Amino acid sequence: MQFQILNQNLDEIKADFEAVLVVDKNLEHKFIKDDFKFYKFDGCGVLVLPEKRRIYVGVKRLDYDYLRVAMSQIYNALKGYDIKSLKIASYLCKCTKKTFQAIAEGFILGSYKFDKYKSDKKESSLDEILISTDEYNEKEIDLKKADMGLKFGKIIADATNFAKDGVNEIPNTYTPDHMAKEAQNLASNYTDVECLVYDEKFLKEQNMGAFLAVNKASIHPPRLIHLKYTPKSKPLKKIIFVGKGLTYDSGGLSLKPSNYMLTMKCDKSGALAAMGIIKGASELELPFEIHAIIGATENMIGGNAYKPDDVLISRSGTTIEVRNTDAEGRLVLADVLSYAQDFNPDLLIDMATLTGACAVGVGQFTTGLLGNNVELLREYKDSASMSGELFTIFEFNDYLRELIDSQIADVSNVSSSRYGGTTTAGLFLDKFIKDEYKDRWLHLDIAGPAYVEKAWGYNQYGASGAGVRANLYFLQNLAKELK
Repeated sequence: MQFQILNQNLDEIKADFEAVLVVDKNLEHKFIKDDFKFYKFDGCGVLVLPEKRRIYVGVKRLDYDYLRVAMSQIYNALKGYDIKSLKIASYLCKCTKKTFQAIAEGFILGSYKFDKYKSDKKESSLDEILISTDEYNEKEIDLKKADMGLKFGKIIADATNFAKDGVNEIPNTYTPDHMAKEAQNLASNYTDVECLVYDEKFLKEQNMGAFLAVNKASIHPPRLIHLKYTPKSKPLKKIIFVGKGLTYDSGGLSLKPSNYMLTMKCDKSGALAAMGIIKGASELELPFEIHAIIGATENMIGGNAYKPDDVLISRSGTTIEVRNTDAEGRLVLADVLSYAQDFNPDLLIDMATLTGACAVGVGQFTTGLLGNNVELLREYKDSASMSGELFTIFEFNDYLRELIDSQIADVSNVSSSRYGGTTTAGLFLDKFIKDEYKDRWLHLDIAGPAYVEKAWGYNQYGASGAGVRANLYFLQNLAKELK
């Protein structure tokens, strides 16, 4: 999709269709009185007038995320029309650069589709967005920053859609080896990105007993994937993202009910988010050394599957009592987090579809944010929330920590209580974070928003790319602070 900023009056710009935002039900727009009365449009939702080549979209207020949603609504309302170009005013909110970034993100995120397995593929001809800035004078708008905003928005949205493609891909195709090849292919497209892939022999050498246990019943061998982005100049910080890469999760011997097993192709969402971040970081030329370290495996059933009552020896030497084989993601992460700390990160962030309890607690659309450093949690939430992704902070406490004590090992992989499942899962991971990194570590439980079986906002049915935009926004803001 192409974007162009034009310093012309909107009426002078030639396009196939015009979009008008109705802000906070402001019904005094020059076009509005007669049209709205006839169609009984109250300023909410979408009104398309094909005969006038115009679309109205209600916007509660000029906020970045409301703009994203509005752009998505415009695209989806018009994608079936035989039009190529659309014109729209710029509708500045807060800051020029981020406004245009949000506009680009809204159109590109809203235009995403996963129709690889559809016989009847419907293509949209709408591909050119013309943005008028005539309503602002030169003091109010910086065209260079506006163009940069569009560029950044396109990069971030494309990285998010890249992650969506991988998450939406089906499990009989997207195996751990397939994920590794996808990571290698990603690295091959960028001179500043490298990729190393390790097989089960390496995992054994590294004593990754927890990771290997999860893989035991799968016919597809595991892969440890390590992507690294190196900036052109001296990096300001070293930041490592760890992603849970369960390409499919049956629950193991603690077998999921069939309706819970459906959609478990999404259990690789953390891994794809980490890969999307690397893609975005390279294109944004972020001033950090950024690693994405991924544990890729399946959790299946069979005669050699790991079992409830097993005790596993993790890479760090911490022993784990298995009380539920469907709490497998934290076992993989335990070993991968241990490995990641060998590289001495300034900041360590893991992303995982870890607990259904998170979606129960805060809803499908919100990511759980956990860690030991309260100030870092709040700073991250404030910065990343500009992306439109939603966060709730879960606080650790020692009473919940007691619930993962084991009578026969150092820690149990599930809590002894049904309550506080998201927090106790985070506390389990905390067992594998060394003291010197505890204040540098954040855990993102993306189980809710990673994959939703209905469209919401600018997200389609299925994968949302949860974690990609949030972290790229966080990194952009961090770079601005440090420079």
